[in-house]
Amino acid sequence: MNAPSKKSQFAAATENDPRWASVLARDPATDGTFYYSVATTGVYCRPSCAARLARPENVRFHATREDAERAGFRPCKRCKPDQPSLSEQHAAHIAEACRLIESAETLPSLTELARHAGMSPYYFHRVFKAIAGLTPRAYAAAHRAEKVRSSLKRGKRVTDAIYDAGYGSDSRFYENAGNMLGMTPSDYRAGGTHAQIRFALGACSLGAILVAASPRGVCAISLGDDPETLVRELQDRFPKADLIGGDADFEQWVARVIGFIEMPALGLDLPLDIRGTAFQQRVWQALCEIPPGKTMSYSEIAALIGAPKSVRAVAGACAANPLAVAIPCHRVVRTDGALSGYRWGVERKRALLENEARDESAAI
Repeated sequence: MNAPSKKSQFAAATENDPRWASVLARDPATDGTFYYSVATTGVYCRPSCAARLARPENVRFHATREDAERAGFRPCKRCKPDQPSLSEQHAAHIAEACRLIESAETLPSLTELARHAGMSPYYFHRVFKAIAGLTPRAYAAAHRAEKVRSSLKRGKRVTDAIYDAGYGSDSRFYENAGNMLGMTPSDYRAGGTHAQIRFALGACSLGAILVAASPRGVCAISLGDDPETLVRELQDRFPKADLIGGDADFEQWVARVIGFIEMPALGLDLPLDIRGTAFQQRVWQALCEIPPGKTMSYSEIAALIGAPKSVRAVAGACAANPLAVAIPCHRVVRTDGALSGYRWGVERKRALLENEARDESAAI
């Protein structure tokens, strides 16, 4: 029996490499993670290059473009791998637009932001929402809300906090104060005084569970081994709020959350009271876009929201998530696919992912 030829060995090595699937799919999500070269043309490309597909025996993979160039290959003139990709350019433009919004005393118009990014207003609006997870106006509102919360926590007067955040009048702020703070500004400044938080405890396959809600919706879902610890954590979060044990109707909410944990395919149709910084909300919005049964890495989330260098900040936003399972931070894993830290324990994270994978398999 003849030994395999060198050509067939090279072809097999390429086809067995998981990066080849990205090249076949011309997957833009993998651009920048590796490059491939073609021996017959002497060029190297991005995975998403639209040029005619090379034969696998002529393909070699490179971790960086410098590696490809050291091997004697030149950049492809079609996909221009030695220049920022379109997605990288968009991410840089949107990051700059976010900085402009954050530093401006009044919100720049959509036309001004688009002109600065070199795009049409319509295209800029679409790209901004795709990367940031929010429209420019919603991002500005979230940033101002963050500034108000920060000022109130530092003990500033409500009026000063409002004007420092860039609101032109009290009335503009009070129109949306409930959405921003979940309570009146004075109550927020006083640590939640007079705010009513209903809560109830339960048990599920992951251990003890606490669900709490403000008048706006569910504001906390916590998991743990000790119910008393979960209650103390809720008290620490709302130190001066009135914590009220849930009635029979509210306990139905707890039952729905438990049902969702055990059978993710059921979905979770409950009103949520989500409070976080502008950056946290961008991360949490991206998490909610991950389909059940799928995972993404922290770096992929960072790239998705237009902040590719903010991997640690993304991990911090996941750790600050107050709504277990409702905001699915358990679907975020390390780049190598391994499970890393989870606010409610890695074993619970593994169990949640296994439940979702089981539901996906049953649905096929």
